[in-house]
Amino acid sequence: MKSSVTSTLLAVAASVCFLQSPACGEPLTIERLFAAPDLSGSQLRLPKLSPDGKYVAFLQGAVDDKNRLDLWAFDIQKGRATLLIDARAVIGAEERLSAAEEARRERQRTATLRGIVDYEFSPDGKRVLVPLGGELYVYDLAARRDNSRRLTQNNAYETDARFSPRGNFVSFIRDQNVWVIDLASGQERQLTRDGAGAISNGVAEFVAQEEMDRDTGYWWSPDEKQIAYARVDDSPVAEIERFEIYADTVKTVRQRYPAAGANNSVVQLKILDLQGGASTDVDLGGDRNVYLTRVSWFPNSAALAVQRQSRDQRRLDLLKVDARSGAGRVLLSEASASWINLSPDPLFIPQRRAFVWVSERSGFRHLYLYDEEGELLRPLTAGPWMVDGRVVGVDADRGLLYFHGNAAGPTEQHLYATSLQTTAPTQIQKLSREPGVHSTVMANITQRGPRVYLDTWSSPDQPHATAIRNIDGSVRQWIVRNELNSQHPYAPYLSDHLAEEYGVLKASDGQELQYRFIKPARLEAGKRYPVIFDLYGGPGVQYLRRDWMGGARATQGYFRELLAQQGFVVFSLDNRGMGGRGTAFEKPIWRHMGKVEVEDQLRGVEYLKTLPFVDANRIGIMGWSYGGYMTLKAMTLAPQVFKAGVAGAPVTDWRLYDTHYTERYLGDPAQNAQGYAASSIGADVNRITGRLLLVHGMADDNVLFTHSTQLMKRLQDANIRFDLMTYPGGKHGLVRDPQMGRHYYETVLKFFQDHL
Repeated sequence: MKSSVTSTLLAVAASVCFLQSPACGEPLTIERLFAAPDLSGSQLRLPKLSPDGKYVAFLQGAVDDKNRLDLWAFDIQKGRATLLIDARAVIGAEERLSAAEEARRERQRTATLRGIVDYEFSPDGKRVLVPLGGELYVYDLAARRDNSRRLTQNNAYETDARFSPRGNFVSFIRDQNVWVIDLASGQERQLTRDGAGAISNGVAEFVAQEEMDRDTGYWWSPDEKQIAYARVDDSPVAEIERFEIYADTVKTVRQRYPAAGANNSVVQLKILDLQGGASTDVDLGGDRNVYLTRVSWFPNSAALAVQRQSRDQRRLDLLKVDARSGAGRVLLSEASASWINLSPDPLFIPQRRAFVWVSERSGFRHLYLYDEEGELLRPLTAGPWMVDGRVVGVDADRGLLYFHGNAAGPTEQHLYATSLQTTAPTQIQKLSREPGVHSTVMANITQRGPRVYLDTWSSPDQPHATAIRNIDGSVRQWIVRNELNSQHPYAPYLSDHLAEEYGVLKASDGQELQYRFIKPARLEAGKRYPVIFDLYGGPGVQYLRRDWMGGARATQGYFRELLAQQGFVVFSLDNRGMGGRGTAFEKPIWRHMGKVEVEDQLRGVEYLKTLPFVDANRIGIMGWSYGGYMTLKAMTLAPQVFKAGVAGAPVTDWRLYDTHYTERYLGDPAQNAQGYAASSIGADVNRITGRLLLVHGMADDNVLFTHSTQLMKRLQDANIRFDLMTYPGGKHGLVRDPQMGRHYYETVLKFFQDHL
C-alpha cells in the first residue's frame, strides 16, 4: 500500500536537493524537534475572525522562540499581516505567572507556552482584549497612535478576562472573586466578596477544567444587566498532602483532589443583578451531589440554559431557569445505561425561537432542533458517523447550519452544511474540498449568515495551511500556504521522509479498527525489523487522523518519523473505547478498562506477524498518560508479546484518579470493586517479562506521582527489574517542555535501541 504523500514528497525533495544539495538528506534529530523555527512551518495558533469580518487575528511563535507567542492580525482587505503586540516588548523576557494561572494552563495544555496565550475581540470587532503577565490590555485596531491601553496595574493576577456581550465592560477573576471594569470610565468594581480559602466565585472547579471542558465559572447575560456565576466550596473535598520535587527544593502541596468515590466540591449557581447588586440562587434540584456542566443564556436574558449531570453520569438534564426567581424546569433529558458524554451549550437561533442540541441518542453524535420550550422539531443530521464538537455557524436567513463531522471517514474532519428545515437529515452538503482534517472559524454565527470562513487544513502530505474561503469551499485568499518547498523548515528532511500507511482491521465484535504504520526506508530483502506500538488508547480521543504529523501532537509525530528512520516499524491503532466512532465503539470498556483495549492492540500484532519485514520477537510499546497505562496493561496481559515498553505518567490505580473521569467508565468504586481491581495495575505486575521504562514528572498534579511510586514498590516486591526516569518539577505535560521533552524522547530512543 502506498500513500499519495510518496510521489509528492519525492518530487519536492528532488527539487530541494537540486537547490540546496548541502542540506539534502540531513538527518532528523530530537534536538531539531524542539528548536525554532517550527518544523511544521508557519502556523496560526488560536485564529479568530473579527466580528466585523475585517481581520483574522492569531498567535504566532517568535522567530527565536516558538513557544513565546505574540499577537498578529491579518487585514483581509489589504492582504497583509501586522504584529499587534510583541509580548517580550511589553513584559520583558521573564513572565510572572500566579499559581492559579499555572494550574489553569496545565488544565488547558498550554503550560509550556509563554507570552500571549489567549485574546478576545470586542463584539464590534474594533478592539482586542489581551491578558499578559497577569495584567489586561486592550488594543484598538482603528487607532493610529496610542492604540494599546493597559486596564489593570496592581500586584494581583487577573484571569479568565473577557468583554461583556455589548462591549461596555471587561470582566475577570481576581483573588477568587468576580470583577468588572467599566471601559468608559475605567472604574473597577468588585462583584463578589466571599472568595477566599476554600471558596471561589466565578472559577471552574478542578474536575470541570480537567474533565468537562469547562474552564470558566461565570456567564454574562446578553443585555449586560446580569452575571451568572458558580460559587465553589472545595472544603468537602479531601485535602491530600503531596510533594512537588524540584531540582533544588521540595514543595509540600496541600491539594484538594476529588478521588474516585470521594466527595466533590459543592457548586452553587447564582445570578447577580449588576444594577441593584442582589444575588439570586439557582435551584439545581434536591440532589446536591450533581455536576454543573454547562451554563448559557437565552437570547432575551430572561432565562438561563443550565446543564445538570447526575453523579453517576447516566442522566443529563437541560434546565430552563427563570433569571428573576432562580426556579428551573427540565426542558429535555438524555439517559444511558452506561454513561452520557457531555453536550456543548445549546445554540440559540433567535429568529426561529429555537435552539440546536447535540445528542448521541442514536448511537452517533448528531444535531437536533428544538423550540425554546423543549419540544423536538426535527433531527438535522443522521447516519453512522459523528458530528465533531459544536456548531460553527448559522445562516438564519437562508436556514443553513454549519458544522464539522467525519461523514467522509472516521480519520477525517470536514465542514458540512444542513438545512434547518430538512426532512432528510442523512442528506448533508460537504463544503471542504481537500482530504484530511479541516478546522473552521466563522464570525457572527447567530447574525446574518456568513459568506466567508477561515479554514485551517492539513493532511499527511500537507502541513497546516490557512485560507479565507468562500462559503462553497473555494479559496478566496491564502493567509498561510505553508507549501513544502525549499524554504520550508522541513525541507532539509524531505528526502528521507517516510510516508504513513493506513488500513483497517476487524475487532472481535466486527467493528473496524483504524491503524497506521511507518516502515523503514529501503527495506532489505529477508531482513526483519523491530516494531514499536505508539498508542494512547483512552476514551474520548482519536489518535489516528489523516493530518500532518498528528496535528496537536506533532512532536510525537516527528518522533515516529525519526524512529522509522532509525530502523523501527512504528505502528498505531485506535482500539475500542476511544472516541469519534459512536457509542457502540466506546462502551465496551464500561466497568472494566484495559482488557478490550489490549485485545484490540493484539489484533494489530496478529496483522504485523503477516508482514515479511516484521520481527514479531522484537515488539515494543510506548504511551503517555492513558497510553502509559496501556503500556503497563499490555505488558501484564500479553507479556509474551511485548519485549520492551515505555510507560509515561501512567494511571496505575483508578481509585487514585478523579471522580468525573473515572466514575464515568468504572462507576462507584464501592459498587464495582472488582472492576476497579481488574482495571488497575495490581498484582499482575509479576507477569511482566519485558524490559520496562517508567517515566513520571515529580510535580504532576493530574496523574499524581503516587501512581508511579506505588508501581515501583510492587515491581520491587516482585523482584522485577525496570528502568526509571523522573523529572524534577515536571508536570503532566512535561513532554511538551523544550528541555524535559527533548531529554524524554532521547531517553526513549536509547531505551528502544538497547532493548529492541
